[in-house]
Formats: sequence, structure tokens, C-alpha cells
Amino acid sequence: MDTALYALAVVLIVAGLVGAVLPSLPGIPMIFGGIWLAAELDNYQHLGVGWVVVLGVLAAFGIAVDFIAASIGAKRVGASSTAIWGASIGTVVGLFFGLPGLILGPFVGALLGELLSSKSVLRSAHVGIGTWLGLLFGALVKLVLSLIMVALAAGVWLLHL
Repeated sequence: MDTALYALAVVLIVAGLVGAVLPSLPGIPMIFGGIWLAAELDNYQHLGVGWVVVLGVLAAFGIAVDFIAASIGAKRVGASSTAIWGASIGTVVGLFFGLPGLILGPFVGALLGELLSSKSVLRSAHVGIGTWLGLLFGALVKLVLSLIMVALAAGVWLLHL
């Protein structure tokens, strides 16, 4: 049974790394769940409770950045709430169009949302770019934190710190 649970932990971590790039999967929580499961199965011998708490703090920070980054990008350029909703909807719709959809979906959604709100094409383009940059920054931070979490857990596990 332990082997199956360790395999589940690995699957959670790998799927979480994929989720760090794809917004449809909760990447950081999956990574943390996989690490925590592996630590629990090992009775915290290789990865102690203190390290699990440190990784939990990193995970909480990553989740917060993911939620806040797009809003900060949008707010910085004065986006309307319609533009923020548009960016969120554009992100979800973009998932169905692969990598181009993931890149362009939030921008197009914010642009269309701001167009509905302000009717100014120049302002809408400005808001779309600001929102897109915020989402991009959030995704980059989420990816970096995901890789740090996995590397830290693996390093501590292997070195028994």
C-alpha cells in the first residue's frame, strides 16, 4: 500500500508542476499535497515537520501571488471590474486553444471587457496589456516557487537535513 501512496505522491508532484504552467490545475497545492503525503508516509524521517511547514508557507505565498498578480496588473493600469472578469473568462476559454489560447486568452478577455466598459480602444488595449503582464508575472512566480518547493523537498529528503 505504501508503494501505491508514494506513487500517488509522485503523480501529485508531477501534475502540480504541469499545473504551475497551466492555470486549469491547482499546481502549488498539488505539489504541496504530494510532498506532504510522502513526508507522512515516511513518518517525517527524511523531511521533518519543520520543513513541511516551510514548504507550506511557500505554497501559501505562491497561491496568494497567483490570485493577486493579475489584479495588481489590472489595477495598476486602472482596469474596470469588467476587464478583470474578461481576463478571467479569457483565461478559461484560452485553455481550449492550447498555448496560443493561454497566452492570448487573458489579454483578449481583458481587452473585450474594458471595451464593454469604456468604449475606448486605446484604453482597452492598455488595460489588456497590463492585465496580461500581471498574469504573466504571477505565472512566472508560481513556476519558480513550484520548482523551489520540489528542489528543496528533494534536497532535504536526499540529505536528511
